[in-house]
Amino acid sequence: MMPHLMGAWRYKRENLLISGLLLLILGASGVVIDPSFSIIGGTIGIFGIILFVWGFSTKPDDVGWTQEEIDAWRPKAESLPDAGRVMYRVDTTLYEPKKTTILCGACGHLSKVDGERPKSFICTKCDLPLWEDEEE
Repeated sequence: MMPHLMGAWRYKRENLLISGLLLLILGASGVVIDPSFSIIGGTIGIFGIILFVWGFSTKPDDVGWTQEEIDAWRPKAESLPDAGRVMYRVDTTLYEPKKTTILCGACGHLSKVDGERPKSFICTKCDLPLWEDEEE
């Protein structure tokens, strides 16, 4: 199959459902607007029903991430652009056990912390304070 067409088949189920629905609407509107169009409109509507049923019979596309890919993901350790203050990036998982990664923008060091985002953090590589929450 041609490489530029591979992306279109990635979402086969959604494409079939949308195409079937559009053909159903087109066929029904053709029959209602002009009765002489009823044979062609009926044929279009039948093809719409076929595509719609075909779309429902296909399995859902698994284009999301697996649990292993989510667990293994880490941001790229790189320095962040200077914005007149210390830049950092904090990523926390949404499920248990919670894990947090903190990227220091000054030195590009990636730290891993168990649990939620800490109240304050000092980079373990360059000893630069990244933030300190004043709320207690």
